[in-house]
Amino acid sequence: MIIYSRDPEADRAFFRDTLGYHHVDAGHGWLIFKLPPAELAMHPTEGEPAHELFLMCDDVAATMGDLAAKGVEFTIPVTEERWGLRTALRLPGGGELGLYEPRHPVAI
Repeated sequence: MIIYSRDPEADRAFFRDTLGYHHVDAGHGWLIFKLPPAELAMHPTEGEPAHELFLMCDDVAATMGDLAAKGVEFTIPVTEERWGLRTALRLPGGGELGLYEPRHPVAI
């Protein structure tokens, strides 16, 4: 997975320092992060195909509180979807990252 960013240094620092993801330096500051277990779903679209990245958590309110205390900005309020509670946060490089608490059986 690759996240394209207007400020990759800031986004790398976010994943390293704010989220605390373990990483290795592939050289010249190019950090490669170990990701938590993941799930993949395919959704239909009428428009152009797109991709979204969501972090999954056990308790969206608690996770938001922890991240907000670290200065993380949330871009949308929590909404209840058929599949869980969702919000999104702003990455330092300008991108957006989804965060959700599943209300469906998880594969991991």
